[in-house]
Amino acid sequence: MMLYDCAKLAERDRGLTAAVEAVKRGDLVVFPTDTVYGIGCDAFKSWSVGTLLRAKSRGRDVPPPVMVGSRQMLDGLVYGLPSAARDLVEAFWPGPLTILVEHAPSLDWDLGDTDGVIQVRMPLHPVALELIRETGPMAVSSANKPSDPAALTADEARTQFGYEVSVYLEAGAAPEQLTSTIVDCTNATPKILRVGALSLAQLREVAPDVAEEDE
Repeated sequence: MMLYDCAKLAERDRGLTAAVEAVKRGDLVVFPTDTVYGIGCDAFKSWSVGTLLRAKSRGRDVPPPVMVGSRQMLDGLVYGLPSAARDLVEAFWPGPLTILVEHAPSLDWDLGDTDGVIQVRMPLHPVALELIRETGPMAVSSANKPSDPAALTADEARTQFGYEVSVYLEAGAAPEQLTSTIVDCTNATPKILRVGALSLAQLREVAPDVAEEDE
């Protein structure tokens, strides 16, 4: 278990190298995002996803979201994006927007009981983007145990996960202490499932048909 201070250039480089190596061998890593800190692994290593779910005390019925490092990476995961999803991604990625979309049925992965639907986000944080662009899509959840608040620093996450995680990337306090906003884009009318850093009003400026969860 190593914690790297990404505010120091040399240590940041060493930390990212260590994190990439950890993800490639199937370990868990903690890293900063533009919301809270995330705990993640290679989305295409089923045993790693299983380790992530156990660390979060979750079953297969709660599959983790996936983070991507580019729009092209998203295109490799989905069969096709609805127009509203394309507009929202164009406006708010990278950023605190998570979309629910149908993933390509040919993908060789096992995130749990997804029923063909995944949550996808591209975070607006240089450390996260650099990491994910090297590793490929990552299964990522908020870095906290069920009974604890989401970690706002890597050190807070280390207190909760300890040796369950191989590498912690510290980049200071989370800049946005809110979770991402989740929008279901699997139907003709997109529906907001969770309001986070992006408000319904902001979403409707781009996609006027976005519905509230109870609409």
